[in-house]
Amino acid sequence: MMNDKIKYDVSGLVPAIVQDADTNEVLMLAYMNAESLRLTLETGETWFWSRSRRELWHKGATSGNIQTVVEIRVDCDADTLLVRVNPAGAACHTGERSCFYRGMDPQGINTLSDPLSGE
Repeated sequence: MMNDKIKYDVSGLVPAIVQDADTNEVLMLAYMNAESLRLTLETGETWFWSRSRRELWHKGATSGNIQTVVEIRVDCDADTLLVRVNPAGAACHTGERSCFYRGMDPQGINTLSDPLSGE
């Protein structure tokens, strides 16, 4: 089983980069443990491990912003996942489409007017 080949960190977690399968936009970074990866593979929707709440969470269970999995890729070291999805709404808990809606320059962190173009 492929899940057995994943290299989890000392906490039993693996980073999961979530990307829109149509636009290639990076939506979020979350963490999976063996159980959330198994649930993701079985249900076809994203499940993660919340490091702050120390519990499983099904993305969109309360917001309705479900992420339907198109494919999961594993990097060359098998220690990072790329989860390509069709999102049904915002990925970020702030309501933004992507968690990466801010930029950084020498003056600090700034909200981008157009997160996709970086302007």
